[in-house]
Amino acid sequence: MAHLRPLDREEMDDELQALYQHYENTRGFMPNSIRTMARRPNIAKRFGALNQAVLYEGTVSEELKMLVSLISSQASGCRYCQSHMANLSSIYKASDKKIAAVWEFESSELFDEGERAALRLAYKASLLPNEASNEDFAELAKHFDEGQVVEIVASVALFGFLNRWNDTMSTELETLPKQVAERALQDTDWEVGKHQ
Repeated sequence: MAHLRPLDREEMDDELQALYQHYENTRGFMPNSIRTMARRPNIAKRFGALNQAVLYEGTVSEELKMLVSLISSQASGCRYCQSHMANLSSIYKASDKKIAAVWEFESSELFDEGERAALRLAYKASLLPNEASNEDFAELAKHFDEGQVVEIVASVALFGFLNRWNDTMSTELETLPKQVAERALQDTDWEVGKHQ
């Protein structure tokens, strides 16, 4: 059970209502995480801007950024974020097989060497203590320029915040990402957990 009730749209200011409409148009729902942050509108607004810059701008494909965010969430253990990133990976054309295999990126033929380098760094950077190494960055540099490395690390860091936020708040999982996670992650150990 969530520790705080997500705010309803009519409880938000005009700018957040516009953000709410954006999420409705692009995802079909406004994430409960942002609806909870909306109690402090500037946090929700600044988060929205950061989320946009990290996940949707730059030259690393959205599909890879979503998969990087998914494995970061898996390493951190946040079931809420895992379901959201399975949903967004699916929206950005990752197959259910690829989404389900992301944990096995090192051996799965569904991933190329560049994707493996990005997912390896994301996994290691999401552990406590952080295990990202010089070797991981050297491997990344074979496939990505410095700006792209920033995008990949920013995706991991964004989910460091979201994983802590949603696991701490026990954010209630919305229907759509739950359905996608149940479909795409059915052969993994994914479950809703405390996000009911």
